[in-house]
Amino acid sequence: MRSRASSFFGVQQFGLVLIILLLGVVMTIKAPSHLDRVSGHVVNNFLNPSTLIQVATDTSFFAIMAVGMTMVIISAGIDLSIGSIYALAAVLMSMQLHQMPNASPVVQVLVGIALSCGIGLVSGLINGVMVCRLGVHPFIITLGTMWVFRGIAFVETHAMSILVPESLTHFAKANLGMRRDLYPVPMVVMLVVATVGALFLRSTTWGRRIFAVGGNIEAAKYSGLPINRILTSVYVFAGLSAGIAAFVGTSFYGSASSGDAQGYELYVIASAVVGGASLNGGKGSAVGAVLGALLIVMIRQAIRTLNLDQNYEWIIIGIAIVVSVVLDRWSTVQAERRLVRARQ
Repeated sequence: MRSRASSFFGVQQFGLVLIILLLGVVMTIKAPSHLDRVSGHVVNNFLNPSTLIQVATDTSFFAIMAVGMTMVIISAGIDLSIGSIYALAAVLMSMQLHQMPNASPVVQVLVGIALSCGIGLVSGLINGVMVCRLGVHPFIITLGTMWVFRGIAFVETHAMSILVPESLTHFAKANLGMRRDLYPVPMVVMLVVATVGALFLRSTTWGRRIFAVGGNIEAAKYSGLPINRILTSVYVFAGLSAGIAAFVGTSFYGSASSGDAQGYELYVIASAVVGGASLNGGKGSAVGAVLGALLIVMIRQAIRTLNLDQNYEWIIIGIAIVVSVVLDRWSTVQAERRLVRARQ
């Protein structure tokens, strides 16, 4: 059973699953209980449907973007603007829908999806074209666009929150046959995005090309791969993931502002790295990105559930990132040593 699971997830992802399960067991044992207002039963503060769905919901916004970020990191790039793309897509979508009060609910939802995803795509395309054409490190390019995109959102909204039509909130908070206080739609979207991302990276020619470029860009050039198109595409995918997350998040919470997703880029990068993506490129997975996001959210949830000091959140997440990078470096060195011994 263990070998099958590890072969499905990968060694590092299998380890993450074990850590997540262990953390869940500890939280279940240590957490106090409370009276559930809906069922009228005494339930565990962590192991109950409301908390588990809330954890999945919080994870979904990070995980959706982490799938796109993983593609960027696999290509040996980085995108610091992904949180700002989220904010820009959210506010521009909300402003446009605010001008369509008489449109039918279905039209409002479809327009919202199209606008948010479209803005995310265009923003990602801008990042990708600048990274490829200007020859500047993506850290610098996306650091600049991080401020530009959020600045545009700030100027357009004058730092005010904008409500979205109720049709979007009803869509994002549909219970899908579950209890009326449970909202699984963000989790479903996350699973769909993760599945599509995993299939794309592992089962398509373009996905394998992303790994090839990130693993060895010089070899990829000599192989005749379209380097600029591949590098541009990963930033487009990252922008699209931010647009999807923006639509789901804005619809779920019912409003958008220029301050939305402030600092999300750090959580998203952390999710990808903890999930096994190598900052050197050539390594990563969509499943790992989701597991990394889930672990980080569970750490945050554990601090709240166990009534610990909230400041420990940053310390623990920082340690998790450092440990993940060190383990990745160690595994790379070991692989290189095995290759040298095999050649000898």
